[in-house]
Amino acid sequence: MAAVELVATSAFGLESVVAHELEALGYGERRVADGRIAFVADEAGVCRTNLWLRAADRVLVKLGEFPARDFGALFEQTAALDWASWLPPNAAFPVRGKSVRSQLHAVPSCQGIVKKAIVESLRRAHRRERLPEDGPEYPVEVSLLRDVATLALDTSGPGLHKRGYRKLVGTAPLKETLAAALVLLSRWRPDEPLCDPLCGSGTIPIEAALIARHVAPGIGRSFAAERWPRIGPAAWQRAREEARSLEQRLPVVRIAGSDRDGEQLALARQHAQAAGVASDVAFERRELERLPGDEGRGLVLCNPPYGERLGDEQEVRALFAAMAAALERRPDWSLGMLTPATELEAALGRRAEKKRKLYNGRIACTYYLFRPARARGA
Repeated sequence: MAAVELVATSAFGLESVVAHELEALGYGERRVADGRIAFVADEAGVCRTNLWLRAADRVLVKLGEFPARDFGALFEQTAALDWASWLPPNAAFPVRGKSVRSQLHAVPSCQGIVKKAIVESLRRAHRRERLPEDGPEYPVEVSLLRDVATLALDTSGPGLHKRGYRKLVGTAPLKETLAAALVLLSRWRPDEPLCDPLCGSGTIPIEAALIARHVAPGIGRSFAAERWPRIGPAAWQRAREEARSLEQRLPVVRIAGSDRDGEQLALARQHAQAAGVASDVAFERRELERLPGDEGRGLVLCNPPYGERLGDEQEVRALFAAMAAALERRPDWSLGMLTPATELEAALGRRAEKKRKLYNGRIACTYYLFRPARARGA
């Protein structure tokens, strides 16, 4: 298969996580920018990265990049790209766009220009006057940043956070991609217990179980590029067979989720069943103060309620005080927490080993990672 330039997109702050995932998959020569990790792969890499990337948003095929300070340049340069090598005559190609710090800031106009340019290119290459757009869908992305246009095809379709197991949505759910990133950033090992004592609908424990079992997060869903003739069904079949062959079973349940909301726990159990990890995660209705009774090292990892899911600052202080009390009874456990609150370190009486700025949707948060209290005092 021919080499192609791919781009994995990510939420702000998760670029290094996705870059490490790509390295683990064997893709070198990565170029990291804000929200975008570029790399070179063969066409089978489209299949493997869509199936395996846990923290990325989408996988794009980059068609071209060029300066575009006016509509004429945008049209001419777009029309000059080799669209016909990817898009057949009946391809459907909706165009979405964005513009940041560029003279061409009217996004709908840019989308229209790109659409017209692709039509001209395909008519010329396929020698067709009519393009019915009744075939496979090839979502086109035009991104303008500082007057440089990047044109790409979206191979994923729905975002990669849509694993397929979460049919029912609870209150203010955490995206699966962000939940997986929190697990990966924690450096958790599957031979240690993990508990989310504020698990809501169960996304963090479920993603941890998928990581522990080495299950490809996209194995249960489909992707836009599965209908693209250039890649073909055989490549997707091989990638899925490879993924299935690498799955593992957990010998002992060491992943737990708890919450005081019974309805949320019911959702969590349904999601775990749909994800195929119901036997790997123990969900229990329990107050925060009662962490599991595992001795030795472990990890508390959570995204406590905030914003619409939480009331006033007094509730935040009470939650942090309860977390501090729970960890005092588990001195060998680490804590990872994603929160927009700034008083967590003061509430726990210690500084975080690591802090990283992340976004949960549009909410600016900090991910805190604390070493075990006993290790800190040693």
